[in-house]
Amino acid sequence: MDFSVSRALWLMARTAPCLGLRALVYLGMAVAYILVTGLGAGIGFGLGGFGGPDARLGGAFWGGAIGFGLIAGILYLLREYVLYAVKAGHLAVLVELMDNRPLPEGQGQVAYGTAVVRARFKETSVLFGIDQLAKGVIRAVTGLARGIADLIPLPGMDALATLIGAFLRIGVGFVDEVILAHAIRHRATDPWASAREALVLYAQNHGAMLRNAAVLALITYGLAFVVFLLLLAPAAALAFLMPGGCSAAGVLFALILAWGVKAALLEPLAIACMMQAFFAVTDGQAPDPAWDARLDSLSGKFRELKDRAANSLGTPIPVSPWVRS
Repeated sequence: MDFSVSRALWLMARTAPCLGLRALVYLGMAVAYILVTGLGAGIGFGLGGFGGPDARLGGAFWGGAIGFGLIAGILYLLREYVLYAVKAGHLAVLVELMDNRPLPEGQGQVAYGTAVVRARFKETSVLFGIDQLAKGVIRAVTGLARGIADLIPLPGMDALATLIGAFLRIGVGFVDEVILAHAIRHRATDPWASAREALVLYAQNHGAMLRNAAVLALITYGLAFVVFLLLLAPAAALAFLMPGGCSAAGVLFALILAWGVKAALLEPLAIACMMQAFFAVTDGQAPDPAWDARLDSLSGKFRELKDRAANSLGTPIPVSPWVRS
């Protein structure tokens, strides 16, 4: 593999303030899910009493479901802010440490990371737009690997290709943040053009990058499953205190808390590993025009990204021909 877990752990330790902020945000989200879901279940349980004893459990279920949906909607609307203020700021600090550049004296890591993100991306909408377009392009690149499996004329390959595709989609879930890190690392003045360059570099090295992503997916989700198992007992006890004492709520709460731990602690570790891999694999490379054209033909998101880059420069971006083999 093209990364070192021990170095990633060292980076996590060195960026403890940023990691602490991320943990506070994501674990706070997990607690909010549980509290609002429990509150909704309690209200539903109480209102269900008007329909008789048998209606209480149904009321608790629907109240909890409404509470869960409500908090999910609120947190979904906050995702741009989380990316801008939490994730990207941590990326900025990681980039400096990985390149052995000292952080400014007298400025905290969180403040420094936020300042770098503002300098590179100006507005939240720019960062979020690049992130969403990058995800779309990465899905197209991942589809290439699934397409190769589709071409193998062996029994059961369709199911295997579907499984491979699903696994790779999980594995590349944090690659979009590596694309953002590329812009920060190269002090890009045009984030759209930098994202385009990074995506071409990723695509022309997609074999190596997907292998790294697959290994990290196994590590990340394996550890998250262990966390889930460890949290089952306390989550079940918490669910027992809810109106109706629904045992299924214990599983849900354990899943939510495991998600919080994964997002707060495990994903930053995986991202630090992916950044190492991307920087190592693409070191000294220039974007291949053939891959630029290939992405142009594969992904509408990439074409949109190129249009944004062209508009920001005020000049059209030429597209090199790609001949299908």
